[in-house]
Amino acid sequence: MMNFQEVLTALLLGLFFQNVSAAGGANASSIRAIYLFKDVLKSNTDALKTSGFNSVIIFGVGILDNGDIMYYSNTPGSKDALVASNGSYVGGDALSDKVRSFKTGNTAIDRVEISMNAQHVRDLMRTPGPGASTPLYRNFEALKAAWGLDAVNNDDESLYDVSSTVAFAKMLGAVGLKYTIAPYTNTGFWVSVRTQINSGLKEPDLLLDRVYLQCYDGGAGNDPGSWQSTLGMKVVPLVWVTNDSKPSQGITAAQAKSRFQNWSARSTVAGGGYWNDYDIEKMGLSYTAYGDVLKSVFP
Repeated sequence: MMNFQEVLTALLLGLFFQNVSAAGGANASSIRAIYLFKDVLKSNTDALKTSGFNSVIIFGVGILDNGDIMYYSNTPGSKDALVASNGSYVGGDALSDKVRSFKTGNTAIDRVEISMNAQHVRDLMRTPGPGASTPLYRNFEALKAAWGLDAVNNDDESLYDVSSTVAFAKMLGAVGLKYTIAPYTNTGFWVSVRTQINSGLKEPDLLLDRVYLQCYDGGAGNDPGSWQSTLGMKVVPLVWVTNDSKPSQGITAAQAKSRFQNWSARSTVAGGGYWNDYDIEKMGLSYTAYGDVLKSVFP
């Protein structure tokens, strides 16, 4: 039987570890993401860094049939840029400095990803393959170093080839990058991809570690909770901000808050995010308003 001093010591130790555990949980931030459709050289970097977003996904990166990597600007007055070729970064200092600046100085951003489709992935995984000496591997290695990249996001909406997707993801893992997906349909494909990519891996060492679920346009009817059950991992639901491209798919910050709250009430999701920065700036919207929604719902 313990004496009074032993009981008191045990109680104090219990309270200490409770507080440590609680503090750890409070510091584990939810994902607050935004896709960058606008040329990053022209976007409002300061606003993106200080409006509450902690993850940015640069849209419009693609690979060519020889393994070179392009950055497609998607912005009037900007030019597409070759950013990696023959194992070297060739995109210029201005672009690399801008991308790296997302995670430096006064910023909430701690993760930078690039988003790409599956064009040329299948052919390049067949020949010359995913080895460390191939141009594609070396180009991603160079781009990761130049831009300070954390992950590559797969926005495949047409090809859906499981074996080459898995091989490509594992190649990126060998480079030191995480792999994320942005599905809106075809759950069977994504389940196969997730299962094979993460085979034998556990948190926090998953290679495919995030799912950005499109809940607008073609994915407007998606239910995050249902996708989570099917995939076996939490998702980050994405909504489209107010826009003039497809106005019926755009929502205000207040509408976004309501939607994120409703999804969170039904299922514990990994966070929330938006498509995209170009529309926020084009439509004269507020980064702060949309960012505050994410900070409120996903602290």
